Amino acid sequence: MYFKYQKYIFSQADKCQNNPLKCARLVNTLTVFLSPVAPIKALCSQCYDNWSKKFGPLGLTCKELTGDTEIDDFFEIHDSHIILTTPEKWDSMTRKWKDNCLLQLVRLFLIDEVHVVKDATRGATLEVVVSRMKAVNSYRASQSPEGGFTMRFVAVSATVPNVSDIADWLSNGSEPATFLSMDESHRPVKLRKVVLGFPCSATQTEFKFDLSLNYKMANIIQTYSDQKPTLVFCSTRKGVQQSAAVLAKDARFIMSYEHKQRLMKYANSILDTKLRDLMMLGVGYHHAGVDLSDRKLVEEAFTLGDLPVLFTTRTLAMGVNLPAHLVVIKSTVQYVAGSCEEYSEADILQMIGRAGRPQFDTSATAVIMTKVQTREKYMKLMNGMEIIESSLHRHLMEHLNAEIVLQTISDVNMALDWIRSTFLYIRALKNPSYYGFSINIDQYGIEAKLQELCLKNLNSLSSIDLISMDEDINIKATEAGRLMARYCVAFETMQLFSRVTGTETLPELVELVSKSKEFRDVQLRVNEKRPLNTLNRDRNRTTIRFPLEGKIKTSEMKVNCLIQAQLSSIPVQDFGLTQETAKIFRIGMRISKCLSEFLIHQAKAGFSAVLNSLILAKCFRAKVWENSPFVSKQIEKIGLTLSTAMVNAGLTSFPKIEQTNPRELELILNRHPPFGNQIRDSVIHLPKYDVNLEQLPRYSSSTAEILVKVTLLNRAQLQSKRTAPANHCVSLIVGNCENNVIFLQKLIFARSRNTFVRSCKTIAGSRKSSFFPLHVPLGAPYNPNCRQQNIKANIFSWQVSTFEVNLGVNKLFQRSDHSALHQQCCV
Repeated sequence: MYFKYQKYIFSQADKCQNNPLKCARLVNTLTVFLSPVAPIKALCSQCYDNWSKKFGPLGLTCKELTGDTEIDDFFEIHDSHIILTTPEKWDSMTRKWKDNCLLQLVRLFLIDEVHVVKDATRGATLEVVVSRMKAVNSYRASQSPEGGFTMRFVAVSATVPNVSDIADWLSNGSEPATFLSMDESHRPVKLRKVVLGFPCSATQTEFKFDLSLNYKMANIIQTYSDQKPTLVFCSTRKGVQQSAAVLAKDARFIMSYEHKQRLMKYANSILDTKLRDLMMLGVGYHHAGVDLSDRKLVEEAFTLGDLPVLFTTRTLAMGVNLPAHLVVIKSTVQYVAGSCEEYSEADILQMIGRAGRPQFDTSATAVIMTKVQTREKYMKLMNGMEIIESSLHRHLMEHLNAEIVLQTISDVNMALDWIRSTFLYIRALKNPSYYGFSINIDQYGIEAKLQELCLKNLNSLSSIDLISMDEDINIKATEAGRLMARYCVAFETMQLFSRVTGTETLPELVELVSKSKEFRDVQLRVNEKRPLNTLNRDRNRTTIRFPLEGKIKTSEMKVNCLIQAQLSSIPVQDFGLTQETAKIFRIGMRISKCLSEFLIHQAKAGFSAVLNSLILAKCFRAKVWENSPFVSKQIEKIGLTLSTAMVNAGLTSFPKIEQTNPRELELILNRHPPFGNQIRDSVIHLPKYDVNLEQLPRYSSSTAEILVKVTLLNRAQLQSKRTAPANHCVSLIVGNCENNVIFLQKLIFARSRNTFVRSCKTIAGSRKSSFFPLHVPLGAPYNPNCRQQNIKANIFSWQVSTFEVNLGVNKLFQRSDHSALHQQCCV
């Protein structure tokens, strides 16, 4: 019966001109998808592996595009036929869609799990991405009125009760999308849904209620599991381990001798002693804090049916595909940022989606354990009766700014036109009270309210100069607004940037970045406080460079501590903290780069803040401090362990490594030839620069003329091989003791021309040096007691090896006055 509907969907997608929408899961569909959007990157990776195998033999190339993939240019995916991506990544990739011809080639756009549009965190991005692709399609149609290929939209979901609203949203302008709604009878595996409400008194805390559910777990598993694999979702890592321990005491599983032997074999390979003991009793647990090798063993045991019960956090529902006969959600409340809140509906549906093993079962069961007070809510959700609403109004500011930068919006009326293309507009007309509007107003009244909402957000953007508005409310993007859109930075984070005074030190900027809204979902867990406090202050161990005052008490302090631990090359033993550090640095690279460019474009930005922001951005990219002895960690094939060995041997700079014999390097690193030659060769082919500051003998009572000379010393060596990127660039910044930025320039070394390129123009000749004459104001009134003003020149390369040159500039000049200073460095 299910394949009958697949055939119907295929005929609609293949022949009909409308956009098809299907309210059920599509399994092994026959449609070729060019640009599908998966709501979670782990699911995107699974889909990529599966589709590569299926479409590869047909000559179709798949490309995965998520936050983990290092693809920032459209042309790198030009040869792909199928792109698998997340809403967030596609949002960032399409914020300049008018400049990218590749986007004009998209013919089919698949939105998986379209009900995610109601998610409070991620729904707005999905909604904006779909609306933007509709704009791309409309723009393409207007550019080619004679017709041609148009973009098709296909949306699928497990549960959307108001499917007609989604169809109206995906309308091609003249009529709604074609949609098909299927009931539960067509599922390959029949799913029984159970919601159990348990009493919770007004004096009982969420933690005590969650703990009380542990003692009801054995009875629920016995009632609903049919002696088949059970997956239990808990809200915290500690709760996972507590629940598993309680069940192991309360329940005894009937297992054959061979079954026990298989569990014993798994247990003997487990590193975690607590997990090892539980595994032998038929109970396991799985979360991000468990060692990777242990998690792989647990996954294997559960997949093969050898492990009867597995306790886990919701992150497993978003990642590894481990279906079970019985899925239990133990409590619907999670601890987030210091407070308890209900799971999002997307999270609940994702966890329920793990129930059912098509290759083993014909039926499955999903059980939700919640309070009596919220039982009715989850009954509606389980039965697909929860209406899908928009969440765009909660994140309107960031997305309005992005559309202004795209020039989709240039006044308030155009902002309203853009709103009309969104799901927010569709639902506001039908349920105005949900969005804070009066029930009794008509369509024109709702549009006026939406226009008022847009104007309020536009004023907020204008208040910190992210956009400019004139008296007629014509809107233009500012450079700060472009940076906000380019780096996908939240409005609250840009507010933090706007408060920079110009005198900030490096630790102050690290603290500023740690407070970014993008890190709000980082939680500080009780069991993490001890290792974090050890990283912060410990007399017997290496600690972070800028210790924080007091104990680690907040999520912001945790982020700050982990940033510094990574930059200080301090090993973090806790696996969960290691994973979070990787996530923090993926986001931090983007935030720090936006901060440095933001300050560069600020007219009143001080030299100290600009300099330190550039240093911080480079540190995030290289993952070491600018003065770190662990510079070798930036070389390919050198990780923290090998870099530590080099530091212990005194190899704390690139020149020292270059001067070391390759055989000695191999002895230090315990590696075989030609490893030493490869490492030394990488260092030899790093760009090496010389910076020279010279005061020219010119007459003036108010200004000094300074000549800054940047020289690439090993140009000949770089012709055959380069460790740096092909178009290597450096940043030159010059400031004075009054905290003023005198000169700031990005210099790109064009390999093909053997020259520096400044402001995208080649400096005349093929010389290997660049000269920058500068006029330095010496300040007024003249102070006879101060004869010199210090000038600083800093140069930054793609790797962290910044160096600084200082020059004392004479305030009273004679013809014979002539001072110069230079320094060489490998960067």
